Amino acid sequence: MLVDLYPRLHRRFSSLPLLGPYVDDFVRWLREEGYPWLPIRCRVRELPRVDAALRRRGVRRVRGLSGAVLVRLAPKNSQDDIGLAAVVRSLVKFFAARGLLAAAPRATRGEKLVETYRADLAQVRGPAATTITHHASTATEFLKFLRYETRPRILHRLGSQQIDAFLLKTSPRFCREGLQHVVAYVRSFLRFLVRQGVVAAGLETAIDTPRTYRGERLPRSLSWETVQSFLAGIDRSTSMGRRDYAMFLLITTYGLRTSEVAALRLDDVDWRAGRLRVPRRKTTTPIVLPLTKEVGAAVVEYLRRDRPRLSDREVFLRVRAPAGKLKPTAVTEAFQGWTRRSGLSIPFQGPHCLRHSLAVHLLRQGTSLKAIGDLLGHRSSEATCVYLRLHVDDLREAALEVPMELGS
Repeated sequence: MLVDLYPRLHRRFSSLPLLGPYVDDFVRWLREEGYPWLPIRCRVRELPRVDAALRRRGVRRVRGLSGAVLVRLAPKNSQDDIGLAAVVRSLVKFFAARGLLAAAPRATRGEKLVETYRADLAQVRGPAATTITHHASTATEFLKFLRYETRPRILHRLGSQQIDAFLLKTSPRFCREGLQHVVAYVRSFLRFLVRQGVVAAGLETAIDTPRTYRGERLPRSLSWETVQSFLAGIDRSTSMGRRDYAMFLLITTYGLRTSEVAALRLDDVDWRAGRLRVPRRKTTTPIVLPLTKEVGAAVVEYLRRDRPRLSDREVFLRVRAPAGKLKPTAVTEAFQGWTRRSGLSIPFQGPHCLRHSLAVHLLRQGTSLKAIGDLLGHRSSEATCVYLRLHVDDLREAALEVPMELGS
């Protein structure tokens, strides 16, 4: 395939000291992943730079190469050198797929402890996988702050001052609500360490938490007219537009999360019964919803015209290469892209505001708080109330008239 790609210059790439023997297979793999010819050519053109950089670092052969060595060749900011960043990402995936990369190093002391903590969370508390990831990430950062790898006995001497120092260092990255989550993660990790007999009991209750107040934040919902204008502004004459329209119509109709949209599978749609089964990752309890004609038509149009013919069972797949599953972050990026094109005044960076908008819209139509919470997948009414903060217009309608004698 390399000869077809570069009939005259193929020897320039096939003769590279390190990467030459793999170039043809690399081109074939990129094609199988769904890359068009132009991006493939761009990646191949960067291979001499990568080959030279590896040899400067003393690499003598590809087999057994560490993925970390490859990653370090890419710029920290991919926009500084888009071509190099793209080929490095592709090479890491290609070598991993071909089993050429070195085996992952043995887990460190801290990694083993965090892995045990992850298993404990899953078995004892059973939160969503994303929540477990947040807990584990904070625990890893906490152990790194304590220099646990070089000072394993530090946990036995752990005190509130060290915990406060960690939170003080972490706090500039978060708002008060975000820091509340960090404090909750640290407390959870400390409770786990208490059960393991590693730290003294009582430390988890000695941490102060930032104060927040119900209703202090502005509403995160849009007017329903803005939501409809956003949907109408999506260009449905393109493959990406038809896919994105179907995704955001699902969110605005059923209040799905981005993770639920990305995880929706073909088997979850019962076309004959006209039902949609949505797995709830947060509550682990699926919800069955009626499939509206509008949603069904949008999904069918995407499936028939645009969905890549792959073995993946997810409804929504990537439009750009590499072909495959869609990540929740891609749903957010699609929302940001259509927001910019729409010219609408949407101050939010993610489609979660569409869930808030649906909640407010249903409330104003007389839907009960319990029904809204069930639709959104909330375990408590308290979580639903966060979505239903009062708007300025709502407050104006509730305000009493001021007597003329007081106003003069």
